Amino acid sequence: MGRAGRSAHAFAGGALAVVLAGLVALVTHQPWLFPSLGPAVMLHVEKPASPESSPRNTFIGHGVALLAGYLFLVACGLADEPSALQEGVTGLRIVAVAGSLAVTASVLVLLKASHAPAGATTLIVSLGLLRTPTQLLVAAGAVVLVTVVDWLYGRVSGRPMPLWAATAPSPEGGHRGGPDRRPVG
Repeated sequence: MGRAGRSAHAFAGGALAVVLAGLVALVTHQPWLFPSLGPAVMLHVEKPASPESSPRNTFIGHGVALLAGYLFLVACGLADEPSALQEGVTGLRIVAVAGSLAVTASVLVLLKASHAPAGATTLIVSLGLLRTPTQLLVAAGAVVLVTVVDWLYGRVSGRPMPLWAATAPSPEGGHRGGPDRRPVG
């Protein structure tokens, strides 16, 4: 597929996933659309075979991010406070943001589950933009929804995402655990 074909694929797949999440948001009056869905969808449709785009990394990344953001929001006593957009940045908010991002990044490295959009998700939570357990569950549902839509779209359009995890290229070339039979890990 040439550049124009990949561009059309990204346009259609990105629009489809976000429109469906938007329709669910419209019907439920819940935050099924939030900023870090955009980069996740872009990874899915632009680089569907990349490990960072895989359902595994997407689900683990955003799950860790939601949990870390909420844990730091609670630990800093900010769960019932207005968001940083309303209240401004405080010392405790900086601790919540820095802590949640640091924990998210380090856990994703340990789990070999890199997914950069998760960095935005943890900031959205620790900044107080999404802060209730219901909002966090809806955000998790939105991640699942757009990932499933993108996975199905990739299958239909001929640019499939892996079912769960993509294989990463090894430093020596080839794929780890793939045809050259080097062990993964």
